Amino acid sequence: MDIVIFVVSMGALIYGADFIIEQSEKIALHFKISAFIIGATLIALGTSLPEMAVSMSASAKGSGDIAVANVIGSTIFNIALVLGTVFLISKNINPDRDLFAKDSAWSLFPILIFILMSIDGKLSMLDGFIFLTLMGAYLLFLIQSNQVEESSDVDKEKFAWSKTIFILAIGFIFVVGGANFAIESAGNIARSFGISEWIIGMFLVAFGTSLPELTVAIKAARANNADMAIGAIIGSNVANFTMVLGLSSIIAPLNVDLAANFFDITAALIVSVMLVFITANKLYNKSAGIVLMSVLLLVIANSF
Repeated sequence: MDIVIFVVSMGALIYGADFIIEQSEKIALHFKISAFIIGATLIALGTSLPEMAVSMSASAKGSGDIAVANVIGSTIFNIALVLGTVFLISKNINPDRDLFAKDSAWSLFPILIFILMSIDGKLSMLDGFIFLTLMGAYLLFLIQSNQVEESSDVDKEKFAWSKTIFILAIGFIFVVGGANFAIESAGNIARSFGISEWIIGMFLVAFGTSLPELTVAIKAARANNADMAIGAIIGSNVANFTMVLGLSSIIAPLNVDLAANFFDITAALIVSVMLVFITANKLYNKSAGIVLMSVLLLVIANSF
């Protein structure tokens, strides 16, 4: 029964996030915000809502391992699986924005700060506020670097705030409700099979909460909108560490065992460095996609 509840709750998370993403994109396009900024802010934050809801719920229930593992696993899935898939299915990727000069460092800052904060074995309330401050700095940076587009795909006369707000509210209800049931059922599954909460968070929960990013990235790649796809991945990873772990550690301190989870945390750091390397050398091709997928397979093989 717990497996059924988990699947249904993850479905609610994904559909809720999809509602939020769709309406957020309409708002952004209505105000003529560039594709990369749409991906890195509204869509990234929307796709990070499942991680945020799950990790905050886990923190409140004393399941700190799931909260932290969810973020580490999501980072690996977002770069290795989501970005790898984008590279494999896209015919030609040529972002308009200089991703290395402007944005790649933001994929490294959060995880490096996370590692430094975790040396003492926990993320405190103060650490949480520092994370939120970093998120504020990232949003300010994006706002200042926004390049306004000349045209919008949304007809302003058909843009209705009442409908948008209603659908956003439904999306938030699905996300929050789904997260509550997902964390409870995932914990029960872990205990019944003798699987650690870290593994459940790293794979079951992290993969499920990364599905919105995967869906958005595939849609963007098929529409030849690489800026939006890559922006959503970078922004989502920043949000996962800063907002997700930040808010979760403010709710309750999170214990982090760097030694016990050395391989997974190192893997998250490696794929983040790989993202910087890819953007620096503009390796937006199928070979890069295969390498990223290979890293994901290594992580899965090591864990199981």
